[in-house]
Amino acid sequence: MADEHHEDHGNTVSAWFLTISWIVVWSAAAFVIVFSGGDVLLWTAVALGVSVVLAAIAGAMKKAGLGRKEPRPVPPTREEWEAGRKAAAAQAEPAAAQPGPALDPDAESARA
Repeated sequence: MADEHHEDHGNTVSAWFLTISWIVVWSAAAFVIVFSGGDVLLWTAVALGVSVVLAAIAGAMKKAGLGRKEPRPVPPTREEWEAGRKAAAAQAEPAAAQPGPALDPDAESARA
């Protein structure tokens, strides 16, 4: 896998900081461009520069302990998954459940 060395932020404080701050920065830049007639290249460059700074801050937050604490869970390989399915299918089927007693007291008298 190409990103095996990459650890993501996960559902953590640093990840939420990065997500929310980028939404705010890019929304503000879009607002200035669309409604204030700002220069597209200028405000895109400003938003990109601020995004890079915010990513560095989120990285520092992650290093400070506000990121993922354990390694990212890895899904099983196809071979592992197939072996698990075969093992589950090889287990004996549980016995069919016997019907319980009738809940209706009149049902018992009707059978007799």
